[in-house]
Amino acid sequence: MKALDPLSQFGLVHALRPRPEIGLLTDADLAVIQARMLEQRTASPVVALIAVDSLDRAAVEVLRSAKERGCGRAVLITGMIDDDALMTAVELGVSGVLRRTEATADRIVHLVQTAAAGHGSLPPELMGRLLGRVPRMQVLTPRRPSQTGLSDRETQVLRLVADGKDTQEIARELSYSERTVKNVLHDVTSRLQLRNRSHAVAYALREGLI
Repeated sequence: MKALDPLSQFGLVHALRPRPEIGLLTDADLAVIQARMLEQRTASPVVALIAVDSLDRAAVEVLRSAKERGCGRAVLITGMIDDDALMTAVELGVSGVLRRTEATADRIVHLVQTAAAGHGSLPPELMGRLLGRVPRMQVLTPRRPSQTGLSDRETQVLRLVADGKDTQEIARELSYSERTVKNVLHDVTSRLQLRNRSHAVAYALREGLI
């Protein structure tokens, strides 16, 4: 957990330390977990929680540092985020975004738990901006022939993720089990070396796969 100003850092610690659903880690704790994950060759369960006014250069460095130190996923609490910063956040492994004005302890805990479970959570307005950003990127950047196509089932699931549906809604609409939906998303993100659902949707749209 990292805030770029002492007051926000104090507020986060005060709000989250009493919560039994999550644990706050020290640097020493993180080092031990990282070593264990490397030994067991498993993904890190650690979620980085970053609170900033905006995703400026300092905030980007904090996100990169968290990733390098073994945080498998990240949740961002921010006051403002423009389209470029949103794309950067997704590329750096941010799977959840919460506006500072909406950052209650309950919402933060829910977002951290969602990220730890491997799911993404973006406000609908931010998801719309993310999806609107991708076509412009396709115009500016010539599309490369894709060597990693998606199966029909993967395409269906990613399209519904792009529509903002959660695992239960996708399973119900496609008549799949929730486990199947989770396995499909895991296979896609692993095969294409993507970080989370949001990154997978952005990649698939950018490559013209959905």
